[in-house]
Amino acid sequence: MEKKTAVIMSLYSGDNPKKVKEALESLYCQSYRLDIFIQIDGPVSDAMEKWLDEELRNRRIKYLGKRKENLGLADSLNDLLHVVLKQDYAYIARMDADDISMPDRIRKQYDFMQAHPDVDVVGGAIEEFSDDGDYRKIVRYPLSHEAMFRFFKKRVPLAHVTAFFRRTFFEKAGYYPTQSPTNEDTLMWMEGFRNGCRFANIPDIVVRVRVTSSFFGRRGGLKKAWSDLKDRLLVIRTLGYNFDAYFYALALFGVNVAPGWLKKILYKRLR
Repeated sequence: MEKKTAVIMSLYSGDNPKKVKEALESLYCQSYRLDIFIQIDGPVSDAMEKWLDEELRNRRIKYLGKRKENLGLADSLNDLLHVVLKQDYAYIARMDADDISMPDRIRKQYDFMQAHPDVDVVGGAIEEFSDDGDYRKIVRYPLSHEAMFRFFKKRVPLAHVTAFFRRTFFEKAGYYPTQSPTNEDTLMWMEGFRNGCRFANIPDIVVRVRVTSSFFGRRGGLKKAWSDLKDRLLVIRTLGYNFDAYFYALALFGVNVAPGWLKKILYKRLR
């Protein structure tokens, strides 16, 4: 008997309606059945809300939550988890509102989890791309739990947009931490490792991640760089990484405060 899979997605006023539709179409076309749960995080356009209401009525999406105030991604995902985990879903997949899942993404991750009952979350490789064709990069991650733990002393070992959870992950690690404004995934992986969750990645590209013209610029700024550094130091202390992890943290801080043009070069070469 097949186990049920839910996909959780948050969207807000800054999401482009055309790209949201592309993201949803990539889920509708999956080779494995799934149910889609969406949280609207704050006000969106009347046209967007009307279209999503139609998708709900037509049963193309399973659940549509609406919040009057924008509280951020972690709160939205936690709202969705409160709904999903009360039902009999064995697996919960993440999806961003402007990315594209490969047609067999869910099937591949589902089959992996069925074959590896000890694993609590599995990710995969991503293909970053820009709509103008100027940027394209395939990003791969370590495959085994042990390699992912070692890699985490440098940066996140699993692309959040590719995460495919067994419900046991949340039973062990809890819901998304909300104390960080932008690094809910970093702190979630920290809690996962700290609480005995098992991690894995598959080598296949499972999600195409859209990179906009402002991608490299918005990854910086002193305020965000400082927030990222504090979260990285928390990971190092919590998981007991050795001294060289502090060197990587400071190097990442330097990249984050670099000008956009330099950051783009470093990002392409070092990531």
